[in-house]
Amino acid sequence: MPEITPTAHRRAIASAGLCLVLLVVLSLGIGVEDLSFSGADGAMPLADLLSISRLPRTLAAVLAGAGLAVAGQIMQTLTRNRFVEPSTAGTAQSAALGILIVTLFLPSADLGLKALVASGCALAGTAVFLATAHRLPPEQPYLVPLFGLVYGGVVGAAVTYVAWQNDLLQYLDIWMNGEFSGVLKGRYELLWIAVLVVAAAIFFADRLTIMALGEAQATSLGLDYRRMTQIGLVLVSVMSALSVVVVGLIPFVGLVVPNLVSRLSGDNLRGTLPQVALGGAILVTGCDILGRLIRFPYEIPVGTVMGVAGPGIFLWFILRERRDA
Repeated sequence: MPEITPTAHRRAIASAGLCLVLLVVLSLGIGVEDLSFSGADGAMPLADLLSISRLPRTLAAVLAGAGLAVAGQIMQTLTRNRFVEPSTAGTAQSAALGILIVTLFLPSADLGLKALVASGCALAGTAVFLATAHRLPPEQPYLVPLFGLVYGGVVGAAVTYVAWQNDLLQYLDIWMNGEFSGVLKGRYELLWIAVLVVAAAIFFADRLTIMALGEAQATSLGLDYRRMTQIGLVLVSVMSALSVVVVGLIPFVGLVVPNLVSRLSGDNLRGTLPQVALGGAILVTGCDILGRLIRFPYEIPVGTVMGVAGPGIFLWFILRERRDA
């Protein structure tokens, strides 16, 4: 791949930013209630409709998408494997376990406490995955995602069993299938922490790039590999937990976007992380819009749309990689 210049990175960021702005405007205009008639005949006034419902929903999609894409990039850096992301490595399932624990023992807990416990469980679950992944033979890269799928499946099965025993299966479905229809003002604000996650990742971009070289080389270059691993684990766990707590599980964002950006713009995270964040926001917002339009005025959850679109995009990416090889 030819060297990507800073000017090319800036152009890519500007193009992605413009695309995101257009999607945000489109998202604000889509809904059962026609904006041109809001406020007439007892309908919700336009300002209230936008501020209470449509703007929070759109912001939630943008923030969740950006944060999950960056979390996926960090996880791929930690594992040195492009085929993993939080929803396929047990992180999101561990976060759901944390929410289930809070629901069972503190049913009246607010979103903040649920997010805190879910983050702790996600951190523990991701640490177990990472410790095991580093023991797998590096010459067989497909073992890591395979183990992640099995590990996430075991954790998810345990969560499902406990939820079934306590008559919480319907409640569990809300966490495990991401959707934005219930997002209103006052119920999405925790997702603003995604801005801090993205900012922290960009701040540590150069160190994360060095980490991708491996522990031995990174350490020889003066990097505190263990400390950076801990920071990366915290960032991935917090973002995954926030997404599950607020909007549910949205799969494949952290898998598809980093791979596409890497193919187009290289592996220097200083230049590509902003593109990854914007790409995640575009993908999730676009899938949310698509889910609202396919069976309008009914909705298909964004997690379902991503469950179809994500594998399709990734399979296209893999097949194109093999064709170009």
